Amino acid sequence: MVLPWGRRGAGRRPGKSKARIDAAGLDTEVAVPMPFRCPISLDLMKDPVTLPTGITYDRGSIERWIEAGNASCPVTKQPLGGGGGFDLIPNHAIRKMIQSWCVENSSLGVERIPTPRIPVAPYEVSEACKRIGAAASRGDARRCYALVGKIRSWVKESERNRRCVTEGGAGDALSAALELFGSASAEGQHDGLLEEILSALAHVRPVSEEGLARLGSATSLHCILGFLNCDDLSARQNAVLVLKEAISSDRIRHRAPVEGIEEALVRMIREPIGPTATNATLVALFNMISRSPNGDETRSKLLQLGLVPLLINLLLDSSDKGVCERVLGVLDLLCESREGRDEAFGHALTMPILVKKILRVSNLATDFAVAILWKLCKNEEGDERRALIEAIQAGGFQKILVLLQVGCGEGTKENVRELLKLMNLHKDRVDCVDSSLDLKYLKRSY
Repeated sequence: MVLPWGRRGAGRRPGKSKARIDAAGLDTEVAVPMPFRCPISLDLMKDPVTLPTGITYDRGSIERWIEAGNASCPVTKQPLGGGGGFDLIPNHAIRKMIQSWCVENSSLGVERIPTPRIPVAPYEVSEACKRIGAAASRGDARRCYALVGKIRSWVKESERNRRCVTEGGAGDALSAALELFGSASAEGQHDGLLEEILSALAHVRPVSEEGLARLGSATSLHCILGFLNCDDLSARQNAVLVLKEAISSDRIRHRAPVEGIEEALVRMIREPIGPTATNATLVALFNMISRSPNGDETRSKLLQLGLVPLLINLLLDSSDKGVCERVLGVLDLLCESREGRDEAFGHALTMPILVKKILRVSNLATDFAVAILWKLCKNEEGDERRALIEAIQAGGFQKILVLLQVGCGEGTKENVRELLKLMNLHKDRVDCVDSSLDLKYLKRSY
């Protein structure tokens, strides 16, 4: 095997997976010794581990092999034991030999592999969760802070650690600690600990019914709301990520009503932090309207807070696919009420941007955009048909016709047919504009 390594700055031969080093006009190839290669990937091992069968593999390769459902050693075909009842033992001898070989060949551009950290074991996660629970019960904030910090460091090391920590129930222990210290917190007494817990919960979600119930309790939600309203951007992002889980989970049967969440989420749209926080905010808004027993009341409150123009402006400025899909999803829910449709049509750029997003982002975004157009045009009152005419002027008739030819879902197809019937009555009386143009400065003529 030949690695694509070469002296820094040296050129590479196109189509060749080998190093090319200019030394007295000769090409030099770096061959990896066979014992240093992973039997699965055939690449240089960076974290060699040995199975009970005695064969050494690179940790990442053998973990993917096992996660794929294989229960035997790839080389010997011997069974490894059901339920993952075996350990991957780090092979320090091979790892040190590989590192020495890398140092010996450093002049050829070979970089020394770092000494890997040993992944967290399930029993370590279980022990940490027990200690967090005990510290929270005693009210020992300092000890709890240290343990939560350990959970965070494990999660940051690797995706494998994050899965192990999640499956070990760390999210449940963190939710319990959030509720306990949130209820006992005086004015800013445990803010540092609570922020640390939220930071960990942003990456490790609860898995049990009890953990999810604690996350959706009034105490926890009030705590999350406090950080949503603070000025620290990192704390606000972590808070909205945790709130998304608390609002979106189907397994939380009783979620406590908390005043001020709508205002905090609208602020997250008005003062965006980044795509991650914006996506989490939009998911939380969508589920608050669609799943809450007080969905109509929530919709009305969000409309009063001016959410619709904020979403239209976000749709104009964002090129992120996920953000566009979620914005259109929330707009679709808001337009189910007459007040929502009035707010949407009250923005001069609503119709042009909806037409522009059809067949431009994704199938889901197209479905939402067509549904909103149908609601605005179908439910319009009066003979002027201003919404319908604006959609035609923005090139909606041509876009809808192409969509029908390309194909779409049954629900969307029905909306498309009705829109075409309505637009066909007025399309010859108005001029169209190119929907691909920049719409930011487009204004109505009335």
